[in-house]
Amino acid sequence: MRRINVGNAGLQAPVVVTGCMRINQLSKAEAERFIQSALEMGACFFDHADIYGAGKCEEFFAEAIDMNATIRETMLLQSKCGIRPGIGFDCSKAHILASVEASLKRLKTEYLDVLLLHRPDALIEPEEVAEAFGTLHQSGKVRYFGVSNQNPLQIALLQKYLAQPLIINQLQLSITQASMISQGLHVNMAGDAAVDRDGSVLDFCRLKDITIQTWSPLQYGTFAGVFLGNPQFAELNRIIDALSQQYGVTNTTIALAWILRHPAKMQPITGTTKVARLKDCVKATEITLTREEWYKVYQAAGNVLP
Repeated sequence: MRRINVGNAGLQAPVVVTGCMRINQLSKAEAERFIQSALEMGACFFDHADIYGAGKCEEFFAEAIDMNATIRETMLLQSKCGIRPGIGFDCSKAHILASVEASLKRLKTEYLDVLLLHRPDALIEPEEVAEAFGTLHQSGKVRYFGVSNQNPLQIALLQKYLAQPLIINQLQLSITQASMISQGLHVNMAGDAAVDRDGSVLDFCRLKDITIQTWSPLQYGTFAGVFLGNPQFAELNRIIDALSQQYGVTNTTIALAWILRHPAKMQPITGTTKVARLKDCVKATEITLTREEWYKVYQAAGNVLP
């Protein structure tokens, strides 16, 4: 699979990120096959979080692959912290350091390639985050840093205090959940599509060389379901199916190719635990939709042009 520069700090990674939020739903043999297949496809950038399966997903991942130093060097591992079920959000120095230590233990590794703050914390103290990131970076326990679900001013506030650049922002984006794109098309318009809900985060990330990783790329709503094959999106599926036939690929491939066509060079995060579906996702890196096709898909999802 082709690789891209993630941010501007020297990290090169596969275009498609393999999400591991549901990996503990597999048997150990199935998980091993899935991870090995991902490595063979070049989809070796694995996304975790401390809350996925209450930590069980990280632990299960390492057990399934029989993690060791040799295997570790064949992959990139990313995890997230900051969500505390039953409490809220916690980006304090103490919680960041404790969370990373726990993730390293569960993943049976000495370092994370990337650590992201999972959600904005209303009580965040940037100076504490800077201390935590500095400790983790200097000790070699985390190589690169980023955020998830943050707007431009939240990122700028953090970056003011950090010695390390924030190279990633995870944001929800799919054909049916594309407000960060639509608001940029409806500047100075009166309709709902013009509402800026995220501070022009797409343009900000491009301006600051922050790579956007898109989560739920096949979902509508937040976690309402998949739009592919869904009669609620009949026209969208008609257009996608026609393109699938034209390119000789699946509808999953076309849906991810739509995201990859955007010049921001975003990284879709897969949510599948099926090898065949992951192959379809990886195949999207070989498809380049035309401008006409991209806009046709965009409008078929109910998005309007000004």
